[in-house]
Amino acid sequence: MRGLGTMVALPYLDAMAPKVAVAQTIKTRPIRMAYMFVPNGIHMDYWRPKRTGKKYDLPEILSPFAEVQDSVSVLSGLAQMKAFANGDGPGDHARSSATWLTGVQARKTAGSDIHAGMSADQFAAMEIGKLTKFASLELGCERGAMAGNCDSGYSCAYSSAISWRGPSTPNAKEVNPRSVFERLFGNGDGLETAESAAKRRQAELSILDFVREDAERLQARLGARDLQKMEEYFEAVRDIEVRLAKYERENRDLMVSGVEAPKGTPRDRGEHIRLLGDMMVLAFQADLTRVCTFMFANEGSNRPYQEIGVTDGHHDISHHGKDPSKLQKKRDIDLYHAQAAAYILKKMQATPDVDGTLLDNSMVLFGGGISDGDRHNHDDLPLILAGKAGGKIPTGQHFVFPNPTPMSNLFLTMLDRVGVRVDRLGDSTGKLQGLW
Repeated sequence: MRGLGTMVALPYLDAMAPKVAVAQTIKTRPIRMAYMFVPNGIHMDYWRPKRTGKKYDLPEILSPFAEVQDSVSVLSGLAQMKAFANGDGPGDHARSSATWLTGVQARKTAGSDIHAGMSADQFAAMEIGKLTKFASLELGCERGAMAGNCDSGYSCAYSSAISWRGPSTPNAKEVNPRSVFERLFGNGDGLETAESAAKRRQAELSILDFVREDAERLQARLGARDLQKMEEYFEAVRDIEVRLAKYERENRDLMVSGVEAPKGTPRDRGEHIRLLGDMMVLAFQADLTRVCTFMFANEGSNRPYQEIGVTDGHHDISHHGKDPSKLQKKRDIDLYHAQAAAYILKKMQATPDVDGTLLDNSMVLFGGGISDGDRHNHDDLPLILAGKAGGKIPTGQHFVFPNPTPMSNLFLTMLDRVGVRVDRLGDSTGKLQGLW
């Protein structure tokens, strides 16, 4: 649906395909892929289930996933061995994020000659990205520099990105929710999109007001089920607009006090994650993209989490030295991230899609590139895989692989499930055995 500077894509509706084509539509349903990253390791004592197989137990950090446990598998024993020093000395945080989706040893440099490898999401974007408005979407909650020394001689580009279009080209992520919204619902004309945004803010209009005529014409031709889908979709769009306006007002008040904050960005990290997560869900639902990466924070981030009472920096806490106080704070932060990730998965589970839900037709990897933040180890990584990929993967299990099994083997298998054939990715040795 189109309007001034606006193009609102729609979720899948029954009216979009004739009845005789329903079976083929189900067979070729779009499968989405998301990779959600957290930094500084995990308190593994409260992450790793004690039981394997189905009906595994949920330790405290995984407890937020209880409502979607049937669609969530815990993967133990996977590793990114190229994130270890391997003769390059300190710099585990930079290597953690640079290697997470590439499986490649990052070149140790703080200059412009950065080098890693193409990431798993971009292998997918090259193929299935041709079918959508955006080949891929890169999101994050912290801006990152593309130059400078951020970790023991490693460029800031390594710590700030998990998505790499090529060995020397990290994809910059978008952290401003307003910018993400305008990108998703703009018509590609920068001037028109800016004019539309200015008019909406000035008159307190919804983006849906600009496509009202198209919407009314379409609704007149839809059945009850499609009308309900459209209304639920519109409500989700309106909800995001209301929240964006709220945070922009709050940040204007901060500006008056001399404190600068990006417009539309919540001060609460959990709400920042949820807001960007909601837009990722909308993008998947409307098939604007089928590939997304999402960094909850940059690797090595030392941000405090005052919203949950943690005033010390996250990175400092992760170097706990088994101090009980630091371990408790680390557990609190890890649980906070898990709650935000579970919110996104539950939203996907509640979103109808072709022959099921959005989560049914997705693969969502959540975790990090460091296991114990104090030891900086990159084996037996904290990872969960959610979603059923349209019925192509088993779910609701705790899989334990021989440590260290290349995490890149998982990527080969995930790519295979969306029809992307890749013989080798990073240090892969073949498709992951025992998961499918």
